[in-house]
Amino acid sequence: MSEFKSSNFKNEDGSNGPDLVGVTTFTSPHYFVPPSGTTAQRPSGDGLAPGMLRFNTDIGRLEVWRGDHWATILGESPSLNGGARGVFGGGATPTPAFARLYNLDYVTISTTGNALDFGDLIAEPYRITALSSDTRGIFGGSYAGTMSYITFSTTGNAKIFGDLSVGHNSTDALASKTRGMFISGYDPSLSPVSHHNTIEYITIASTGNGQDFGDLRSPRRGVRASSSSTRGVIGGGYDYDVSTRVNTIDYVTISSTGNSQYFGDLTNTKEEGGRASNSIRSIWANGSDSGNIIEYVTISTLGNAQDFGDLFSVNAATGFSSSTRALFTASNNNTIQYITIMTTGNSTDFGDMTNTKFQYSGCSNGHGGL
Repeated sequence: MSEFKSSNFKNEDGSNGPDLVGVTTFTSPHYFVPPSGTTAQRPSGDGLAPGMLRFNTDIGRLEVWRGDHWATILGESPSLNGGARGVFGGGATPTPAFARLYNLDYVTISTTGNALDFGDLIAEPYRITALSSDTRGIFGGSYAGTMSYITFSTTGNAKIFGDLSVGHNSTDALASKTRGMFISGYDPSLSPVSHHNTIEYITIASTGNGQDFGDLRSPRRGVRASSSSTRGVIGGGYDYDVSTRVNTIDYVTISSTGNSQYFGDLTNTKEEGGRASNSIRSIWANGSDSGNIIEYVTISTLGNAQDFGDLFSVNAATGFSSSTRALFTASNNNTIQYITIMTTGNSTDFGDMTNTKFQYSGCSNGHGGL
C-alpha cells in the first residue's frame, strides 16, 4: 500500500488533482470536504456511477447517487431522552358531542407504551392540523386560523405563534426543518362558507402570520400531507370542483413558492386519515372510502401509491414519525399503532392515548422533512 499526503484536493472533475484508484485509505484527525452544491446543481445524465457522493447545500445533508436518483443520507435523528418525540392533541370528544379538548399528549416513538400529558393548547382545538421542525411544533388551522407552538424538549402549554390569512378548517400541513405549510380546506367564518385551495407558509423558528405560497390544483378539504426535506406530497381529500372524494396526489417544492403539481394517484379515494413520512417514503393510512389500507409512495419520484399493509384498528386520525417508525393515532377510540416505514406489513399495537377524541392532529421532531 502506498501513501499519498496532501492538504487540499481541488476541482471535482479531477483536472488539477490525482486519480485515486483501488482501495484508498484516508487517515487524519481532521476532515475532508466532498463536492457540494444546491439541489438544482445536482449532476445528471451519463457518466454518473452508483456511490458518488456530494453535499447538498440546500438541505444541509450528504447525498449519494443510487443509479437512478440522488438519495439523502440520513444523519442524526432528532432525539429526546433516547428517541424522537411525537406530540398530538386538540380535537373534540364524541360524548358529549363536540366538547372541545385542549390537552396535548406525547410519546417516545422508538418505544411502546401509553401517551403522557404534555400540556394544553391555547387556541381553538377542533379541526386543527400540525407541522414541526426538530425543535418546535406548530398547531393551527381550524375556525379562527390562529397558530400556537410548543417546544419538543420541554413539556408545558402552547404559546401564540400568529394567524393564517384564511380559515384552514379540515386541512393538513407539512414542513421542512425551516418552513411549514398549511394546505387548502375551508373557512367557516365566512357566509357562505368559503372553500379554497390556498397554500400558506410560515418560518417555523420565528413567530408571525402565514404568507401566500400558491394554490393547490383544486379546492379540497381533508387532504393528508407529509414531506421530505425538499418536497411535500398532498393526497386525497374531498374535491369541491367535482363534489366527491378523490385519490389525487399533488406535490410542492418546499423551498420555493408556486402552485402544486400532479404527482400520481392513491390506491383509493379518501378523505382525512393518518399520514407520516421519513426522508424517502410518504405513508397514508385509512381515511374515508379506504378502510384500513396503508399505502406509500417514494417521495423523490413521481407515480402512483403502492400497498403497504393494513391497520389492525381502523379510523386513523393523524400520524407522525421518526426516520424509521410511523405512528398512527385513532379517531373515536384511544388506540395508537405503529409500522416500520422501510418495510411493508400490517401495523402493531403501540399503546393508548389519554382520552378518546376526533378531529385533532399531531407532529414530531423526527419526521422526513428534517
